[in-house]
Amino acid sequence: MLSDPIADMLTRIRNAILCKHRYVDVNFSKINLSILSVFEESGFIFNFLTNDELRKIRVFLRYDRERESVITNLKRLSKPGRRKYSKWFDVPIFRRGLGISVVSTSKGMISGKKAKEEKVGGELICSIW
Repeated sequence: MLSDPIADMLTRIRNAILCKHRYVDVNFSKINLSILSVFEESGFIFNFLTNDELRKIRVFLRYDRERESVITNLKRLSKPGRRKYSKWFDVPIFRRGLGISVVSTSKGMISGKKAKEEKVGGELICSIW
């Protein structure tokens, strides 16, 4: 049993990028699934598939023509021991808009840009650039 499945997923993605793998398998959870859907909408990952029998999600990573990853860095913002919350106007912008923050709101997991557009705040889950 993992105490922080989100941090485990981000670490697995980070390690797969360092080894230049095409895909990585992460543990299945609804939170991981919703975070990955935000990553896919923003163009940081290529695709993801779920396997209900093995309780795994296969994440296909996105690379450019020189085999450099689109993802430069992943960072966990809100941790189980210390939660971080933000109002809609205080949602951080990373790398002058090239990165995104994932926010858990009453409307589900959405990107920070979308949270500002819809004027909803929530818990800052992670950032990616």
